[in-house]
Amino acid sequence: MNSSHKNGSGQIPFNRSSLLGRELEYIFQSVTIGQIAGDQTYSKKCQSLLEQTLQIHKALVTTSCTHALELSALLLDIQAGDEVIVPSFAFVSTANAFALRGARIVFADVRPDTFNLDETRLEAKITPKTRAIVPIHYAGVGCEMDSIVDIARRHGLKIIEDNAHGLFGKYRGRWLGTLGEFGTQSFHETKNITCGEGGALLINDPAYIERAEIIREKGTNRSMFFRGQVDKYSWMDVGSSYVMSDVLAAFLFAQLEVWPSIQTKRRQIWERYACELSDWSRSSGVRLPIVPQHCEQAYHMFYLLLPSLSARQSLIAHLAAHGILAVFHYLPLHLSKFGLRYGGRVGEHPVSENISDRLLRLPFFCALTGAEQTRVIEAVSEFRP
Repeated sequence: MNSSHKNGSGQIPFNRSSLLGRELEYIFQSVTIGQIAGDQTYSKKCQSLLEQTLQIHKALVTTSCTHALELSALLLDIQAGDEVIVPSFAFVSTANAFALRGARIVFADVRPDTFNLDETRLEAKITPKTRAIVPIHYAGVGCEMDSIVDIARRHGLKIIEDNAHGLFGKYRGRWLGTLGEFGTQSFHETKNITCGEGGALLINDPAYIERAEIIREKGTNRSMFFRGQVDKYSWMDVGSSYVMSDVLAAFLFAQLEVWPSIQTKRRQIWERYACELSDWSRSSGVRLPIVPQHCEQAYHMFYLLLPSLSARQSLIAHLAAHGILAVFHYLPLHLSKFGLRYGGRVGEHPVSENISDRLLRLPFFCALTGAEQTRVIEAVSEFRP
């Protein structure tokens, strides 16, 4: 092993953001023309690109995916006592957005293959108080949306797709984020398309568009005022400040307009990991990601499922000794301090608990060089659980 790796030089991070298009040029333009607040030139360009590419009624860029989720909860008038079904293997924002409205979070387990919401166990979670289902397209691989949509329609429930991982992925030929009432996107620095911090709400039912604009603009009809539809704007509804700065939107648009090349690069990295680690994984009892044939994944991450918690921790330490940062992912929400308030208990969602202990994510970002990926693959291949 190269001693420089032991000493910390030549580190390969888990994620590294990079310039992939005309980011600096567009930021300079937004600043020099004096448009740095929200909903100006580049915000509109981002929204138009998303609407045209995904063929949806409306996209609204937001300050984060968390805020897009909160906006969806406000649009559905989620109240205290309502129940919202969320997978336990999830980021806290997915539950928080609805807990903020007073909803009771009902946790559900995930499938053992894709780690997505287990649609076969979903219906048993529904009660007369259930209002919404929030499936997460984990790693950018689509949930079994045909079944989830069918269950939701039969019970009169709304669907908010947490598509933080899945922009430009597809399920049975349909874009992820366009299959429920709403889809939420993340442009955090760890995502495929980024502006550091940011998000978007995809609105698939036009009945929600006008109110979404009002809530997003602090509860005012300011958007209508700027379109000349009203002669002044005022307080119309509850709301908050969910509008992205146009400086961030300028950075974001530069990445969105080259999204096919970003996805191509990420696909190459993903497929190289899958190819060159396949023999090692079989001989080591390690599982690689599973992508059903009817899903076109978004190539958001590459993970390994180790045989045990101790094996996972040993591999993290082994890679760290080689100057490589690999990380685990979600801790089951039902076993968190807050999740226990909803009655969470050990053993309740066994798949979530099991994979949380065993999953490891490898470095994955567009600027990952071939030499760096070789180092990662060689270091992983040396390891024996």
